[in-house]
Amino acid sequence: MRVLVTGGTGFIGSHLIPELVKRQYDVWNLERYVTGRIGKFHRYQTVYADLNDGFTVRKAVRTVQPEAVIHLASISPVSYSYEHPQEVMQTNLIGTINLAEACLREAHNFKQFLFAGTSEEYGNNGFEVQTEGNPLRPASPYAVSKVACEKYLGYMKEAYDFPVTILRPFNTYGRKEDYHFLIEKTIVQMLTQDKVHLVDPTPIRDWMYVEDHVNAYLTCLGNEKAIGEVFNFCTGKGYSVKDTVELIAKLVGFKGEVVWGSAPQRPTESRIIVGSYEKAKKTLGWEPKYSLEEGLKETIEYWRRKLQ
Repeated sequence: MRVLVTGGTGFIGSHLIPELVKRQYDVWNLERYVTGRIGKFHRYQTVYADLNDGFTVRKAVRTVQPEAVIHLASISPVSYSYEHPQEVMQTNLIGTINLAEACLREAHNFKQFLFAGTSEEYGNNGFEVQTEGNPLRPASPYAVSKVACEKYLGYMKEAYDFPVTILRPFNTYGRKEDYHFLIEKTIVQMLTQDKVHLVDPTPIRDWMYVEDHVNAYLTCLGNEKAIGEVFNFCTGKGYSVKDTVELIAKLVGFKGEVVWGSAPQRPTESRIIVGSYEKAKKTLGWEPKYSLEEGLKETIEYWRRKLQ
């Protein structure tokens, strides 16, 4: 199967593409042209387009002729979206529309469009455990953009029988480069200094290790049961930020001080984001393999080696 991935150089994409290659998919990565990337050896092929430019996107899809698209590319930091809502909405929504419409009109043997939604779409909807049928009350511009994408893809499914699969992964950790997210930020600070500066100890999150996240896409790809459906991917267990940080400290052996309130809180913080993966388990046979402690040990060990 020929698979076109967007966002292949990002967090999830950089873990997913090697697995697709290993499984002998014909993998293409859609990238924006950036000086310095040309000539770099990859075990996949690259096509260049700007998702905000419908013409270049159509040209790229026409060239690749993908059978499936895994659309990961977006501006994803929630905190960034509060200060740059127009940019986030433009990139995430218009980029998704351009790509989906190109697949509909330019790809001749198109079978599946896998879209990266987010647990942030549930927002503060009053439910302590999120199932796919719960109401969406997005609490950030980023989450609004993802809900808007889902609505547009839902229209395309109804109008054209567009073969969309929507994945709503919950908070994922295990980054290898970016340490501006809570778990990686905490680990790096604990490994390098005596004081850890964090914001709010009270939110509760369902933390999923990156390998489980990647496996969600591999499970959905080419699976007829996934087409036309929405799935949560999560662990089903919630941990407060405070408990998560204390577990990291225990695993790192950190004896220093944690300073809370070191930055302003978000305007509308989702207090509890915990999911149910029962639909994915029942329909697809997917379930998480890593406990929080197991995933944290892997992440800590990676950053310990990287920082030496």
